[in-house]
Amino acid sequence: QVQLVESGGGLVQAGGSLRLSCAASGSIARFNSMGWYRQAPGKQRELVATITSSSSTNYADSVKGRFTISRDNAKNTVYLQMNSLKPEDTAVYYCNVHYWYIDYWGQGTQVTVSS
Repeated sequence: QVQLVESGGGLVQAGGSLRLSCAASGSIARFNSMGWYRQAPGKQRELVATITSSSSTNYADSVKGRFTISRDNAKNTVYLQMNSLKPEDTAVYYCNVHYWYIDYWGQGTQVTVSS
């Protein structure tokens, strides 16, 4: 069983920044990869960024150059630094890990970017 708890969302003006955190129960070193997804109203959930156990990263084209995913194994936490935010980044952001054939999700954190 894996529990993921996101935090750090909020309301920000366009061009601003936020840092999301995802705290996991137990060591995240056991996970091959962790990721951030987002879901805007009326849209499907989409991948934002992933990070492997060796800290290789992957980003959606829409966030490349603006978002940075990182991990701190000592704190069992994955972060998403979001800069130059745009109104189209407004969504609920979810942390995800796929472990032993099961997808685990956090409860999500709302990010709202005003124009």
